[in-house]
Amino acid sequence: MRLFSKYKVPYLTFDLLEETGLVKHGFSTRFGGVSSGHLSSMNLGFLKGDDPDRVNENYRRMGRALGIKPEQMVMSVLEHGTVVKRVSADDAGKGITCPSDLSGCDGLITNAPGLALVCRYADCIPLFFLDPVKMAIGLSHSGWRGTAGKMACATVKAMTQAFGSDPVDILACIGPGICRDCFEVGAEVAEIFASAFPGSDPELIKRRGDGKYLVDLWGFNALAMKEAGIRDDHLEISQLCTCCNPDIFFSHRVTGGKRGDMAGFLMLG
Repeated sequence: MRLFSKYKVPYLTFDLLEETGLVKHGFSTRFGGVSSGHLSSMNLGFLKGDDPDRVNENYRRMGRALGIKPEQMVMSVLEHGTVVKRVSADDAGKGITCPSDLSGCDGLITNAPGLALVCRYADCIPLFFLDPVKMAIGLSHSGWRGTAGKMACATVKAMTQAFGSDPVDILACIGPGICRDCFEVGAEVAEIFASAFPGSDPELIKRRGDGKYLVDLWGFNALAMKEAGIRDDHLEISQLCTCCNPDIFFSHRVTGGKRGDMAGFLMLG
């Protein structure tokens, strides 16, 4: 990923998407906003106890940097599942400038130019998708439940059904999130991953001496991408850990939930 800054707002982009010239996209950091305290400064979560006016100003600033207006954005309402919904121009503004009825979905897809998909994160894994042939995009949130449930496969399947996308054409990116060495889980969660991905590389689940396990969410999402038909040369993985870098990113694990939200943005045109 590359770091850009416009109007004093830093954000990260993927080379794979940037080089197409077909989309506007970015992933926020903690910087460039107006929130304060443990939400400082680019908090993009409305449900974190922040002043709504400050969150709205943060979206305005982030949008200005990306060339996207808040009223062009549509945001998913997370449930930590694998539901993907198609949105259209009629959904513009939902979750940002007006109430949203897009409850219970962790993924959004569209082929509408000028409609920016938005999803929030703070250790969970962002998944970006672009079909440059059918001109369609997808943006998904993949926590551990979503990763084990193969959210990547669900998003590609939704794009295939809605737009006739061929998985071999889709460009896919895995954004900043918690790394394996920071993601400690119990045996029951480790077993869920072992069952969902039989025969996978043992390095994706490492058992520690204390009986705890370390799970590689990036690696499992990459496996799901490939299972969905994404080509190796059409996949980019950020390798930026939100938990290792709490000075740059909000991290749920580091703060015990006392934190703001970052967001991914993706728009055709």
